[in-house]
Amino acid sequence: MPSLRDLRRRIRTVANTQKITKAMELVAASKLRRAQERMQNARPYADELSGVMAELMARNAGYQHPYLAVRPVKRRCLILVTSDRGLVGALNSNSIRVALRESAGGGVPVAMVTIGRRGRDAMRRLRRDLVGDVSNYGDRPTLGTVLPAIRIAMQQYEQGECDQVDLVYARFLSAGRQEATLQRVLPVEPPAAPSGRLVADFEYEPDTPEVLDALLPRYVEAQVYRAVLENLASEQAAKVMAMHNAEENAGDLILSLTLTANKARQASITTELMEVVSGATALEA
Repeated sequence: MPSLRDLRRRIRTVANTQKITKAMELVAASKLRRAQERMQNARPYADELSGVMAELMARNAGYQHPYLAVRPVKRRCLILVTSDRGLVGALNSNSIRVALRESAGGGVPVAMVTIGRRGRDAMRRLRRDLVGDVSNYGDRPTLGTVLPAIRIAMQQYEQGECDQVDLVYARFLSAGRQEATLQRVLPVEPPAAPSGRLVADFEYEPDTPEVLDALLPRYVEAQVYRAVLENLASEQAAKVMAMHNAEENAGDLILSLTLTANKARQASITTELMEVVSGATALEA
């Protein structure tokens, strides 16, 4: 059994760790609220863009654009979105697992584009074909921050170096649930108009095909940026849960160590009393 001094030192260490995890939980909870606000603020733009795209594509059902053309998949490109930092439970490992499953199970070569340091490090460690990366994007990424990675994937598709672009990220369902999600980005699937949207007979200038040519790249960029914001909210939610569990585990460990220390102290007192009694008995004899 460890000495009483060692046990007390360990209790102090665990108590200090508990304070740190509690502080990190509070910070993550504050960042979660802001991340949810940014995610919700981005939804009206994405919904309106989807509505305009749905209307234009319905008007021009036969219009052909490289981003709409479905071709045989001989090579794929995966955009993997992860966090830059750890302490988020299984959030990053779940997304990385989905990306590895897709890269190994399709039977075609897969090029990787990563957004986030954790995904980049994992792909480098596993020697995957990493063609682009954006890391250290912070807690408030803008579209311009992640745009270089998106453009690389779009160029791969435009130049025929890949025939399909997919996106892997942690979808934010609630503060207690995040799900690793696979979503196709290119070729673009015609979006459905958001429910409740008023349909009006607009006239476009220039003509509709030219508007579609301008909107399709913006639509792809908006889909990836929205996934980055959802992944950021998922990151903070997962960190809140991880730090809360760590705090509870520290409390349980402190209780267990305290009981062990009390037993060691009682054993020490009992030993001292026995030595005193033995000494007194020896003097009387």
